[in-house]
Amino acid sequence: MRRPLDGLTVVSLEQAVAAPFATRQLADLGARVIKVERPGGGDFARGYDRTTLGQSSHFVWLNRGKESVELDVKDPGDRGLLVRLIDAADVFVQNLAPGAADRLGLSPSVLRANRPRLICCSISGYGQDGPYRAKKAYDLLVQCEAGLVMATGTPESPARPGISVADIAAGMYAYTGILTALYDRERTGAGTALHVTMIDALSEWMTQPVYFSYYGGQPLPRTGARHPSISPYGPFNASDGAVFFGIQNEREWLVFCRDVLHESDLATDVRFASNPERAARNDELTAIIEDLFARQTADEVIAALEAAGIACARLRAPGELTRHPELRARGRWRPVLTPEGDIDALLPPVQAAGQEPVMGPVPAFGEHTAAIHAEFGVVRDSASAGLPGDVSNRDE
Repeated sequence: MRRPLDGLTVVSLEQAVAAPFATRQLADLGARVIKVERPGGGDFARGYDRTTLGQSSHFVWLNRGKESVELDVKDPGDRGLLVRLIDAADVFVQNLAPGAADRLGLSPSVLRANRPRLICCSISGYGQDGPYRAKKAYDLLVQCEAGLVMATGTPESPARPGISVADIAAGMYAYTGILTALYDRERTGAGTALHVTMIDALSEWMTQPVYFSYYGGQPLPRTGARHPSISPYGPFNASDGAVFFGIQNEREWLVFCRDVLHESDLATDVRFASNPERAARNDELTAIIEDLFARQTADEVIAALEAAGIACARLRAPGELTRHPELRARGRWRPVLTPEGDIDALLPPVQAAGQEPVMGPVPAFGEHTAAIHAEFGVVRDSASAGLPGDVSNRDE
């Protein structure tokens, strides 16, 4: 079966989440992704936990369909192999510590000097300029800098969202940037250099709260699981548990009051005449709704909401997602081989007619090192042609 990126080679000097997230999408589309891992343990995401058949949940999620090669990029021989790999690649991705790629002679200007079709994608925390350019960046710390943590949580306490949002945002923009560059190369014949920062990616996603706070002259309220500026929208207690639902417009508000609450007069109450008024009196409105819901079970409330065409949801734990009836009914799970056995993995969100994503095995650390050495026939000495300057005394 043909895949969109069949025949393309990606070399990635990557670790953790952002870059591996981007390159895994490319592997699913058919690209050959060669993952370069450091000696002595490889990508440090391999050690984040042991929850998935004794393996890291982060690593098995982010690295299916890749080849793992163990290289010491400070060793001249291994660096020679890396250069040969990049010579044969269409895309080179790296998310090393600030300045490390340049010190290794792996800057886009060096790599593309004799390889004009090469696409180089660098991912960093804060970019190449400015006062934060040398600052280390981890997901939670970038969330703090971008204002996300202060926008999340309860009135009493800010909170970290439950996923690595800054990493995922950067990885997603790297992925789409690489696809755009590949498309442009088909028309121009030239590659390019891309740079994606975690702070830029997450700041884009934070723009609505920024506008609300900056132009509104007030901080965005932290409202737990409730929406901070749309009401009613969030969890509401019935007699035996919470139900989540949301009202998006005045037509829905009228239907909700009439057909779910059976309180048509509430729809025209001046206190709740439009969303800004409802949001300003959210606590008061919540008390009214929950008083009426207290006479019904959560299942009864959901049935009434569904019958009225009001969007609603059940609160599920992450582990329940593997049994979600919608995902199961649509066959969204596939077995993926890992070094310790098969795990369930979700198909990529975008489905193209007549194409099936690769979803290849998760590699063991260094599993493909010998094969890569044999394929590229590297002479392991410091005089190998094309080697960048020695950086063995410099930190990554």
